[in-house]
Amino acid sequence: MDFGLVLQTDPPASRVVELMRRAERNGFRYGWTFDSAVLWQEPFVIHSRVLEHTRELTVGPMVTNPGTRTWEVTASTFATLNDMYGNRTVCGIGRGDSAMRVAGREPVTLARLGEAVTAIRDLAEGREAVVDGQPLRLPWVRDGRLPVWMAAYGPKALALAGRKADGFILQLADPYLTEWMVGAVREAAAAAGRDPAGLAVCVAAPAYVTADDSPEALAHAREQCRWFGGMVGNHVADLVARYGEHSGLVPEALTAYVKERRGYDYRHHGRPGNPSTAFVPDEIVDRFCLIGPPAVHVARLRALRALGVDQFALYGMHDAKEAVIDAYGSEVIPALGT
Repeated sequence: MDFGLVLQTDPPASRVVELMRRAERNGFRYGWTFDSAVLWQEPFVIHSRVLEHTRELTVGPMVTNPGTRTWEVTASTFATLNDMYGNRTVCGIGRGDSAMRVAGREPVTLARLGEAVTAIRDLAEGREAVVDGQPLRLPWVRDGRLPVWMAAYGPKALALAGRKADGFILQLADPYLTEWMVGAVREAAAAAGRDPAGLAVCVAAPAYVTADDSPEALAHAREQCRWFGGMVGNHVADLVARYGEHSGLVPEALTAYVKERRGYDYRHHGRPGNPSTAFVPDEIVDRFCLIGPPAVHVARLRALRALGVDQFALYGMHDAKEAVIDAYGSEVIPALGT
């Protein structure tokens, strides 16, 4: 199993670079950042510095979208980084949540997302692609490689990931939901004539390592990670609006907890203490995140690996970034292997 670190690109950018270097020293192989131009600093500029100051780390956004940048610009950016640093990027992509909504736009359609997945990958790897009816090619690309991993929750998005993407990003660490969603992605891949085992599976969620399992330690960890249930709730609320809570198309284990959701303030997106996440119960925090002593993390990750998860990418938005990175490096990653 591979491991990744996910950060927001808050200033100073040097802090992001420092934490990514620390992660690589501790055995992490991927470095991911959020991508919302209004809320945080421009990730691709920072990716360049991360790549310069690491040796083997693969870097990318979790996740970009096809709406805030034209596709040829996105492809050219990845291709340039790969030319400079040796094919060490990955494109995590989705419909666009915070990046689009903060700018007053709706997330893109799945049809548009599917077109973008193919076009961005083809352009970044030197092939011709059609962008808004116009055939384009980046003539300077040589030996480019860009895996495109798609974030998804709902049935249509999961099917699209199986048909089009090189990898699937699932932003929660609940084994029951992971099994259901990975199964849906692989079924769609097989139906499209693709090898289901060829798709990478990345589970992303906050991880908070505690010294023990005392009620006080676990309560603090939950409060540091409760924001994640609110972030996932944005996507779940969209699914409930589209399919209904009891449609059978989306597991009720995912949808039930958003009943008490009352709006969302993106100014606190992805941050501990987010006032928009009071509706998230402890049970959801415990299911969606990894919280507790190292042995608890190892047990959950072994269960996820058995379900076909290739990478666990841990969100580091809490008050123990260095401690968690180091604990994973000394106690968790060695127990799982790479």
